[in-house]
Amino acid sequence: MPNIDNVLYTGRTHTTGGRDGFARSDDAALEVKLSPPGSGGAGTNPEQLFAAGWSACFIGAMTRAAGKRQLRLPADTSVYAEVDLGTTENQFFLQARLNVSIPGVDRDTAQAIVDEAHQICPYSKATRGNINVELRAI
Repeated sequence: MPNIDNVLYTGRTHTTGGRDGFARSDDAALEVKLSPPGSGGAGTNPEQLFAAGWSACFIGAMTRAAGKRQLRLPADTSVYAEVDLGTTENQFFLQARLNVSIPGVDRDTAQAIVDEAHQICPYSKATRGNINVELRAI
């Protein structure tokens, strides 16, 4: 595992109450109530937060991958991320699907951008080999 030579940013949060609590970033830009998945509570959950963070990062990685092809991603490029929380043999696991829409780009080129972005994105690197991930240009 490589060591980071140059830290570009450190996200800092403080969370209380676990899945039924509250999280706040050190700069107060993020303040979020947490509720367990499927509970009907007023808050979000870690799986939704992970999906949102990964999606945003993945679009940045796709921008870089598209740029290598002298392409510019359209403004309405989007990632529909699904992060499942589940169990196998009484142990908790995650799995994910990233369905990517790049309007105006043919499916083969879009899939190539998606595949390359998966090699670039830090979230993808963190999950590689640890959880099942499906990637698809739609």
